[in-house]
Amino acid sequence: MIKALILDLDNTLYPVSSIGTELFEPLLQLLENSKPQIDAVKIKQIKAEIMRRAWQKVADDFELSTELKQAGTEMLRELTYDKPMQTFADYKELKLIDLPKFLVTMGFTNMQQSKVKQLNISNDFMEIHINDPELTKDTKKEVFQDIMLKYTFKPQEILVIGDDPESEIKAALDLGIPTVFYDRNSAYAQQKADHRISNFKELPKVIEQYA
Repeated sequence: MIKALILDLDNTLYPVSSIGTELFEPLLQLLENSKPQIDAVKIKQIKAEIMRRAWQKVADDFELSTELKQAGTEMLRELTYDKPMQTFADYKELKLIDLPKFLVTMGFTNMQQSKVKQLNISNDFMEIHINDPELTKDTKKEVFQDIMLKYTFKPQEILVIGDDPESEIKAALDLGIPTVFYDRNSAYAQQKADHRISNFKELPKVIEQYA
C-alpha cells in the first residue's frame, strides 16, 4: 500500500519555461558574453538544458570552464523570483489525493524557496527539502532514505514522481522505490520508470495498483 508521495518541483508541479527566460536572464547574458569561446549552437543547447536541469550538472556535461561555472553559480545563488507563478492545471488533481506529500527539489535555496512561495504550495506538503549544492553534499537518494527512516516507510510504500530520469527517478529506482515518470507533453522516449503519466488525474490508478 502506498503511504506517501515524494514529488519533484521544477517541470513536475509547474513549467520552468513560464519563468525561465526572465529568471535566468543574467545567466543567459553571461553565456552570450562567452562567445566566441563557446559557439552559438552550444549556447542554444545549454539554454535549453538549464530550463530542466541544475546549472552545475549542465556546466559539467557541457565541459564549461571552471571560471564560467563559478560565475554562473555565484549569480544563481542570489536569484529569486517574486512575480506570480502558476502550477500546472492538473496540480489540483494531485491535491485531491489524501496521502502525505513530500517535496524534494534540487537548486539554490533562495531561488527554490521563492518559487514555492509564489506558487503558494507550502501547506500542501508535510516536508519540503531543498538540495542546495552549495550547502549540502546530500543527493536526492539520501533525502529519500532520510524520509523513509524518519517515518518508517518501506520502499514499496512510497511513490516518487518527477520529470527527470537521471535525478529523482534514478535515485528512487536505486532504492527500490516505485517511480512515476511525469511526461506532461508525452515528449520523451520511454524512460526507465515503473509508470508513466501525462496528467495527475492518472495517478490514483497507479496508486491503486499497490493496494
